[in-house]
Amino acid sequence: MHETSDFFFMKVFVKFTNPVIFLFRPITPCFLLDKLHPLYVAWFFYMNRLYVVPLVLGYGVMGVLSFPLGSEIALAIYDIGNFLLTKEE
Repeated sequence: MHETSDFFFMKVFVKFTNPVIFLFRPITPCFLLDKLHPLYVAWFFYMNRLYVVPLVLGYGVMGVLSFPLGSEIALAIYDIGNFLLTKEE
């Protein structure tokens, strides 16, 4: 879908993401194609989520490399499933 699409959700998405992409313009390499700029910005957010957030939450370096947030979410889902499926007699 093109950025100038008349589709409502596309207009809202472009309205909210273009300022973020514009903020990253000074550190975006000039050789990168314009269509790849959003992917480049998304990579920074992914790296932040993968390395910075776990360190801020107190995980060690090895914990950061083992996706601690994902594993805690998976454990919570597992616990909820056990709670809902386990019948007490």
